[in-house]
Amino acid sequence: MKPLRNDCFALPPGVNWTPVEEALARLKERLHPVVEIESAVPLAQCNGRILARDVLAPRAHPPSTNSAVDGYAFAGPLTDVPAQMPLVEGRSAAGVPYQGSVPAGAAIRILTGAVVPAGADTVVLDEDCELVEGLLHLNGTLKKGANTRRAGEDICAGDAIIKAGTKLTPTQISVLASVGVSAVDLFKPLRVGVLSTGDEVKPVGAEVTDWQIYDANRPMLMALISQLGYEVVDLGHALDRPEEVVMALDKGAQTCDLILTSGGISAGDEDHVSKTLKSEGEISNWRIALKPGRPLALAMYKATPVVGLPGNPVAAWVCTLRFAAPAMALLSGSEWFEPQGYLMPANFYKNKKPGRSELLRARVRDGKVEVFSSEGSGRVTGLAWSEGLVDLDESAQQIEPGTPVCYIPYSSFGL
Repeated sequence: MKPLRNDCFALPPGVNWTPVEEALARLKERLHPVVEIESAVPLAQCNGRILARDVLAPRAHPPSTNSAVDGYAFAGPLTDVPAQMPLVEGRSAAGVPYQGSVPAGAAIRILTGAVVPAGADTVVLDEDCELVEGLLHLNGTLKKGANTRRAGEDICAGDAIIKAGTKLTPTQISVLASVGVSAVDLFKPLRVGVLSTGDEVKPVGAEVTDWQIYDANRPMLMALISQLGYEVVDLGHALDRPEEVVMALDKGAQTCDLILTSGGISAGDEDHVSKTLKSEGEISNWRIALKPGRPLALAMYKATPVVGLPGNPVAAWVCTLRFAAPAMALLSGSEWFEPQGYLMPANFYKNKKPGRSELLRARVRDGKVEVFSSEGSGRVTGLAWSEGLVDLDESAQQIEPGTPVCYIPYSSFGL
């Protein structure tokens, strides 16, 4: 695939604060798929993978007109009531079609799923007719084609049934199988590296002092990436040492299509991620007009895109969902997506100031949206408590119970 430009994340001169929608639009415009194509992947290996090329139906579905019920087939329409018809000897069953033709004015026994024989085009249900001394008696009128499934009424041969960029699901795999497609071309899974940084951060299981914290971000982000269907590359943890950061980023550039880092992206003395990206690559530190998650570093390091996330877990989570998730979808060959939000009544109070968008941890109970008691971006318990986000735009807002708010469930991000 064509590599990304080194300046794909660059901000225009003089831009300091970037509104959320502008940042998302810029990412959508400048990113494109970076993964290669894997040819002829069997359907059994396709679930959750991204289709690389449109699929055309090699045959119709259903391939022949068939009966939707057990009953009797004849040529319609039937308008004379009561009606009587002689029966043709034999029957049409699923997998064992009748080989002859049904004469005009006659009927033949047919079972559900069986091909409607030549000379017939309409089926009467067993419940709507009866046999009397070898004659079929019908109790009502029927339109031509009643109780049948027409050939090609679902899919016609040559139809584009699934578009490139689609993330295949079990139901879409069923569609492919129904027309005889046994293998398709897919994009290879996007490889996403996850790197944590900071002297105060320690991997889970390590010994810690009172001034050190366990690494919550890396396990969280790795689980998130895996759940989104991408291949996770654990880049480990780097101390606040330039050589360690360089070593980790080098590994990521060699093995990953995208790198997510957490911490070390501001302009402080020990923010070695941003310093390394400035000296060894191309970086744009975006000050997103968003709470939580104001600092967001977008960079290119040795031709590999890097998303530098804030160190606080809540901010890292929110920025990954809002910015990295749609970016990863586009890089992986899928389509950019905007998460589906729903207007629902609030069950909380909030006096929001103007100037920044806000994403609040939230969930729905009894048809109303409630938010976590604290907005602190270090409160990891709020992440486990939440089932989605409340999206508040940059305007000033006075929210009280009953006020409509935009609720985005985590399922809208693909989780």
